[in-house]
Amino acid sequence: MSAIPTSTVSGAVPSAGTAAQAASLPPRVPLWLLALFTFSGTLAMHIFVPALALASADLQASSSAMQMTVSLYILGLALGQLVYGPLADRFGRRPILMVGLSIYTVAGVVAMVAPDAYSLIAARLFQALGGCAGLVLGRAIVRDTALPAQAAKRLALMNLMVTLGPGAAPILGALLAGNLGWRSIFVVLTLLGVVNLVLAWRMLPETGTANMNVSAATFVRHYKHLLRSPAFLGFAVGGGAATTSMYAFIASAPFIFSGQMHRPPGEVGLYLAILVSGVWVGSMLTGWLIARVPLNRLMVGANLFSVLGAVIFLVVVLSGQMTPVWVIAPMFLFTVGAGVASPAALTQAVSVDPLVIGSASGLYGFVQMAVGALCTAVVGFGSSPALSAALVLVGAGIVAQAAFWVALRQPVRNRH
Repeated sequence: MSAIPTSTVSGAVPSAGTAAQAASLPPRVPLWLLALFTFSGTLAMHIFVPALALASADLQASSSAMQMTVSLYILGLALGQLVYGPLADRFGRRPILMVGLSIYTVAGVVAMVAPDAYSLIAARLFQALGGCAGLVLGRAIVRDTALPAQAAKRLALMNLMVTLGPGAAPILGALLAGNLGWRSIFVVLTLLGVVNLVLAWRMLPETGTANMNVSAATFVRHYKHLLRSPAFLGFAVGGGAATTSMYAFIASAPFIFSGQMHRPPGEVGLYLAILVSGVWVGSMLTGWLIARVPLNRLMVGANLFSVLGAVIFLVVVLSGQMTPVWVIAPMFLFTVGAGVASPAALTQAVSVDPLVIGSASGLYGFVQMAVGALCTAVVGFGSSPALSAALVLVGAGIVAQAAFWVALRQPVRNRH
């Protein structure tokens, strides 16, 4: 975006009215820069998945230990969403983002040289805690720097830019791990962290107003209020079970395709990219369906679509007839349903109480990621990764339907 001119004629002195108008405008921040900060946090999760089997063999670690590098990463993303918003409101966007990016970069170095699985797991947790800063504050800065009429459009455009990352990340991860070894992934992530730090230092102005009067007790009070709401909890738990439960399959994918189906490791990234693209397709469908189907029915129906995919996948596993097509096809149905259910559940959750929309958004993100982390941890148990993943996905679908049923039976203000 072009900078705001300070004068229209060289040497001219702007009028008092012009100066006041310019001072009232929010600082301009390139959207691609905010997308890069946001993209970095999710990229680090998806790019390492194709390398799990290779890292497991190199570090002589079990598949369940390697899956912890994904589940704890998701947990780190969950915890970060609770704290970065309040910290940025109190101390400003720029310093908190710089701290997060620094943690992300240092954790990438530690992961790159990790001597064992436990060191790698710890590094991944801190990498998530650092990367979450861009995830949370990128969107906050969009709201800071855009007028209300423009904010939704800029957020939608940034989300479209960001969603391209998870689709390409598994392919990039498979190429790096297959040709340069799994540690090369963390070399790339560390360099990305350094680039982000330099760009934030040189290009990012402070867009918020540090408010030392913001009380932590206020946020705690809001969170307590929401946690006592059956409607909010139903939408939040249901939304997580309907969407981030897919991480259980993503974390198991290398062990399913390479270990159980004996496919080349390079194919895993392609399969995962197809699945992640299902979420993008679902998000695109939502824009068309939301004007035609009531939000409640859209949310529940989309999740039933995912449950159908999970049940078909379970039948395929139990029949012993697994092929790439018969695994990818039902899982693509699951991810399309998740892509539709995700914005519907979020909209319902933040509409429970219009007075605490900000806190509801942060707490919803935490619950959603916590559910994903739990599903990813549980899938590590059992001798068959495919069977464990199928059972977790079917179980998550049942939980989502029950949670939505509870939520929809509650009186909710401003329900759509």
